[in-house]
Amino acid sequence: MITKVQKWGNSQGLRLSRELLSDVRIDVGDAVDVSVHDGSLVITPARRVRGGLDLGQLVGRIPEDYTPEELNWGPPAGREVW
Repeated sequence: MITKVQKWGNSQGLRLSRELLSDVRIDVGDAVDVSVHDGSLVITPARRVRGGLDLGQLVGRIPEDYTPEELNWGPPAGREVW
């Protein structure tokens, strides 16, 4: 695909086709990682944990005196087997 670098406000941008983005599973609004490797511009989907936290950070927020308990979610709503 041939495209041009265009000026958008105080920035520059590339317009990419829907098919190209679909091939690499990137949607409008997705975060991407942009880097340079051997003189080539490389754009890849950002690999982040949703919300920017990982499991270790979340578990670290559990209070020391927390006691887990079973919750009643009510009767089955579909084909669940209880």
